[in-house]
Parts: sequence; C-alpha cells; structure tokens
Amino acid sequence: MTKLTTRSSPPRVVWQLEQQGLHPLLARLYAARGIKDKAELDYELKSLIPPTALTNATEAAHLLADAIEAEAKMLIIGDYDCDGATATAVGVRALKALGADVDFLLPDRFKLGYGLSPEIVDVAAQQSPDLIITVDNGIASLEGVARAQQHGIATLITDHHLPAETLPDADCIVNPNQPGCDFPSKCIAGVGVMFYVMLALRAELRERGWFAPNVPERPEPNFANLLDLVALGTVADVVKLDRNNRILVSQGLKRMRAGQMQLGIAALFKAAARDPKRATAFDLGFLLGPRLNAAGRLADMRLGVECLLTDDPARALQIAQQLDTLNRERREIEAGMQEQALVLLASLDTESAAAGIALFDESWHEGVVGILASRIKDKLHRPVFAFAPGEGGIVKGSGRSIPGLHLRDALDLVAKRAPGLLVRFGGHAMAAGATLRAENFEQFSQMFAQVASELLAPADLTRTLETDGNLEGGYFSLETARLLENEIWGQGFPAPLFMDEFDVEQQRVLKDKHLKLRLRKGNTRIDAIQFNFSTQPGNRTRAAYRLAINEYMGVENPQLMVEHLE
Repeated sequence: MTKLTTRSSPPRVVWQLEQQGLHPLLARLYAARGIKDKAELDYELKSLIPPTALTNATEAAHLLADAIEAEAKMLIIGDYDCDGATATAVGVRALKALGADVDFLLPDRFKLGYGLSPEIVDVAAQQSPDLIITVDNGIASLEGVARAQQHGIATLITDHHLPAETLPDADCIVNPNQPGCDFPSKCIAGVGVMFYVMLALRAELRERGWFAPNVPERPEPNFANLLDLVALGTVADVVKLDRNNRILVSQGLKRMRAGQMQLGIAALFKAAARDPKRATAFDLGFLLGPRLNAAGRLADMRLGVECLLTDDPARALQIAQQLDTLNRERREIEAGMQEQALVLLASLDTESAAAGIALFDESWHEGVVGILASRIKDKLHRPVFAFAPGEGGIVKGSGRSIPGLHLRDALDLVAKRAPGLLVRFGGHAMAAGATLRAENFEQFSQMFAQVASELLAPADLTRTLETDGNLEGGYFSLETARLLENEIWGQGFPAPLFMDEFDVEQQRVLKDKHLKLRLRKGNTRIDAIQFNFSTQPGNRTRAAYRLAINEYMGVENPQLMVEHLE
C-alpha cells in the first residue's frame, strides 16, 4: 500500500523567496524543503565550510606535508565503489599535483573484501610504502592498522562511515562522524572528506612556501578541477545533499556543463549517450555512477580508477566502453537474481516476517547483491538483506533500509544479542554490509526480522510518497522542465514530485512492462510513461509524477515520468 502526502510550503516563506527574486514554482518547492532565504541557495565555493572546521584535517595536512618534503612513498587504499574510486582519483591527482610520490591499491572484493584488512596491508607492504592513506574506508580497521604498524607503515584514515566504540590506532583519523568532531556536514561522502584533506594540505604547503614564486617549477594547483570527481562520488554514494554537499555537486556539474572535466568523465557521458552540457545530478547517480560501479561489482575497480586518472582521450573512451559493457552484464545478472528472489519471496510467509527480510541463493553474484537488496526493498517497502556465497564457507550480504530503521544500528543489536553470529558488519543508516557463516544464515534471517519488527513502527511499513501537490497546467512545458532540471536535487533534498488527477485519453503497454499514456488535465494534454508498471488505470486516474524532457529523433517534448498511479 502507498500513501500519498503533500509537503507543506509555508505561504510567508514562499512569498519571501519570491520577493528575493526566485521563480514562483521554485519558491514553493524550496520552501517545502526548509529553505527560508535565497542566500541558502548560494552554491559558490566561498560558501563551503572551511577545511579547518573538519577535525584533524589540519593534522593530516601536517603529516602529508612532512611526507612530501621527506619524499616519502605514499599509497592510497580505496574502496571498490564509485565513492571510493572518485576519492582515490582525487587523492592521486591532488597529491601528484603537489609533488608527492603516490600510488593506489584497491582490494579485490572477492578475495580481500572491504577496507584496510590485514590481508590488504600485507599486499601493500610489498610496495614498501612509508604511509598508507585510506579513502572511504578504514574507520573500523583496527586489525589492519595494527598490521601496518607491524610493517612499520604509518597510517592516515580518511573515511565517513560510522565508527564502532573503538577507533583504530592510526597516526591520524579524519572522519566527520568520529567522536568529538563537530564538522557541520556529517553526511559528506568519502570523496568529499578526501577533497577537504587535500585543500588543507595545499594550505599547509602554501604556509611552508612550497609554491611559486619561491619555487617556479612548483606552481600552486587549482583543485577546482577535481570538483567533477567530487560531485560524481557524492551523488553516487546517495549521501544526504545538505547545503555543503549541494555546493560540491553544483560546482562539479557547472564544470561538466562547461566542458571542464576529467577525460574519463567525458568518456562516461559519451558511453551513456548523454550530453555533458546538460549534466544533472540524475545523470551522475543513474548513468555514470552505475557504469563506474560495474567495475567493482564484476571485475576490478582499478579499471574504474584508471578511467578517472588517464589523460589519454582514446584510452578513456576505451575504458568507458568496457565499463558500459560490464554494466549491461551487471543488469542481466541482476534481472536473473531478481526473478529468483521473487520466487523465494513467494515461498516465504512475508506477512509475518515482513518487518525485515533476508534472502540467500547459492547462485547469486556477490557484486550484485546490494542492487538486488535495493530493488526488493523498493518493491516491498521493507528493509532487505541479500546474501551471496563467499570463500571459506561464509556468505556476504548487502542490505538496504527504509525510513524508520537505521540498518547499522539493527546489525549492532543483532551482534549484541548473538555474539559471534556476525563475522563482520558496518555501514550507514540506509545501507550496510554483513558477513556470516553459511550455516548461520537462518538464525540471522530470524533475528533480523525480529529486530526490524521491534525498531519499526507500524506506520513505517506503509510506503509514503511525499509530493509537492498539483502542478498548474501552464507549467507542463519544456521551459519548466529545464528550470527544474538545472537545480540540484538528490538524497535528502528530493527532486520535485507532483500529484494530479487526469483523464486518461490513451494507454498502451511497451515491451510488456512499460505503460505509455496520453493524459489530459483541463485543456492541457501531455504524454506520460510509467516504467515497470503493475496496474493499468481506468478512464480517470490520480498520478504522482515528475516533469521531465523526452528527446526522440532530435525533438524534445515535456513528458511526465509516473511514479505511482491509482
């Protein structure tokens, strides 16, 4: 069951925003998202929270500056998702621009697993680094940091994941979510944290007289040219787009639209058949991000990082095409897994176990279970874990949650009630990972369902679609669609979703799964489409929809993207 609600737009705030020069529709939309002053929509770089506000960023800068001056060998250890890949690329590009001796290493998710494990440290030690820098991981790596100390390697942790009760004994930790850090943007992505550390490092080197005019062969680099990477990683990691993150994303998109981006990002746009001159946050989250993630899911994320690091346009395009092929393969694997999952669900008593669901199949692919969990979560509106077999009799799961259940906290409760059940776990409120022994899957499944039923209120189990109410017929236009498309929307700052009643003049089913509609509201007629529809409407329907642009054979028309019909 889906419940439609309408966001509240305080009239006085709407009026004030209009008086400050905001378009009336945008004034209404922004007021409903808590914006009270047009100044909050100033996305210039000068409005960023300064790096000095991020706990230990200055200490990290001292550590890195000392290492650069000592010509120490640095090794970045990243994560195998889009946030980790972009953070790795930001680190390598920035440190090389500052004159550092730096390389990177990414764990193979199928052999070494996630994060700074003792095993990845042993692999890293073969390169004899003086300093290991983690990006988008490391906050839970107590054993990995200890192993680095045994090898005589210093460690700098940069991460954004939630810490456990005990922090690793690293030389320096930069994480806005660590105890004692009062950095206002707690939801900054891993790539954002690394970008901040690089800004702090540049400031430290400037203080030390590292750049021209003192040393002509060392010009001060402009790190604004890394903002396309920061924007991509931020959107793809589905972190909340608070104002600071919106600034980072806005600045990155601005550079893409101006043609100022890494060759790899330009190549990914080409592989996705999208024009970067009209780049949107949607493109980053649903087109570029999945292609980059496909490398980490099915192959080796080194390929994805190389795409972001190469300055050879032919090589960038070649890799982007490989990533596109991998993404198609990932979609095929996912479709098969989803069919199996739905068969599994049909055999379960989902009415009684509905609060939290855990699924496992011997044939599932470890790199795709996160997407599978997300799809099933969307279908059932329940927190879901999907597991695939790993090596050595373990199963590796990825979970996705719904509002009302903090997934990492739920795992923590399971771990406390059944010590030893979880081999390891970690993550965020809405996404988390867990590893357990295969024979313990049934126990985990039961405990997760129990914990979810305790933590979720009955109202949480009803899907709620928050809409922005009606959209006047005069706004069903290309001009309005472009106006909305150019704004920054994303997690925690949702894209406009409208709700109206329509007469259904025409409808037909495309490819057995998509519903094409011709709708009328008053004297206004408009085309609409609903992907993967479940039911067809009658002659009159109430729809929740987004206003979008449909381009066909070079001709653009406004179109409604239907999310819900009743």
